[in-house]
Amino acid sequence: MANTKAEKGIVVKGIGGFYFVDTGKEVFRTRGRGILKRDKSLIMVGDMVEATPPLPGDDDGVILNVFPRKNSFSRPPVANLDKLVVTFSVADPKPNLEVIDRLLVMAESKEIDPLVCINKADKSIEGEVEKLYKIYSPIYPTVVTCCKDNEIKGIDELKALIGESKAALAGPSGVGKSSLTNLLIPEAEMETGDISKKTQRGKHTTRHVELFSVGEGYLYDTPGFTSFDLQDIKENELQDYFPEIKEAARDCKFPDCFHLKEPECGVKSALDKGLIAQERYNSYVSCLEEIRKNSKY
Repeated sequence: MANTKAEKGIVVKGIGGFYFVDTGKEVFRTRGRGILKRDKSLIMVGDMVEATPPLPGDDDGVILNVFPRKNSFSRPPVANLDKLVVTFSVADPKPNLEVIDRLLVMAESKEIDPLVCINKADKSIEGEVEKLYKIYSPIYPTVVTCCKDNEIKGIDELKALIGESKAALAGPSGVGKSSLTNLLIPEAEMETGDISKKTQRGKHTTRHVELFSVGEGYLYDTPGFTSFDLQDIKENELQDYFPEIKEAARDCKFPDCFHLKEPECGVKSALDKGLIAQERYNSYVSCLEEIRKNSKY
């Protein structure tokens, strides 16, 4: 007779009201019980759950309980991320550093360890990869990758950075997230998309959320993470999510310094000395302006 004792596992896929649970020994299809069945938002890919395998003659097991989450997102609906691989391309599409920095702020605000992946290194004009690497590598673990068949690079390094964690790739469409996923976990067989010549943006190629094993860890494949709303961040908290600005702010004369036009500002001093990248400071100012604008409404 099949074992029907409840087991602890992780939800690795959710589609059409069904959830696939990996216990480490087996993967089986389930449905939620009671309110978990009625409210689909209560179960997300990445959730740790208590579930029973299918009974003899049944197709599906039952999720009995969802354990408390470390973090979660509604778009895409995923939970319990350890690391966020913020991914952008050197070209096709061109990198938008403000979008990248907002994703890094998102990770910091959710207590997720950020990684930076600079993809499509083969498309770099002279010095462009080095410039981007110089901006981010002093702050975050940074890897340069290429997915072309005859120029594959950086994949083993990226896999090592993911390690035993649960990680997700985040970044604008078209930067090569599906291609990276296919190299990290070939069994995923993600569909890849072309870049629109008109918009210079990629076409979304992932239509549901799934969690794949990669080495000792997991990698989420999702259709989202392309933007981030700052409405939950307060203006006096923002600097905490820019590590280099937080560090330099210790030298500010005034504890409530926002690093704009205040006198004896440690951040502006570090900026003048080249210790903070101008691009990162510009992103901080842009985010601060948006937070202040939103607070008026």
